[in-house]
Amino acid sequence: MIDWTRVAELRGEIGAEDFDEVAELFLMEVEDTLSQLNDAVNDAPQMQELMHFLKGSALNLGFADLSDMCSKGEENAANEQINVDIASLKNLYAQSRALFETEYAQRFAA
Repeated sequence: MIDWTRVAELRGEIGAEDFDEVAELFLMEVEDTLSQLNDAVNDAPQMQELMHFLKGSALNLGFADLSDMCSKGEENAANEQINVDIASLKNLYAQSRALFETEYAQRFAA
């Protein structure tokens, strides 16, 4: 669910303190974007844009399963097929976030 190698790479690249800020910003932006999904269910270009943003954000922070799901949603929206299961996507995000928050401190304790 979480690509901890990616998390470690990003944390190493930007430093622990900056990583915490990036992670917090990521979580806020993802939640804001998730809240916009219901408005895009009849707008393929908008859904594609939202899925692209979510995919990239998730990939950057190591939320691998979420990134995969968003990639599929982006591809479908690009083909004018808006069949994103928003509830499942939000649930996967919540599970990924909970796992990230629980295990991050254990994995990267100072």
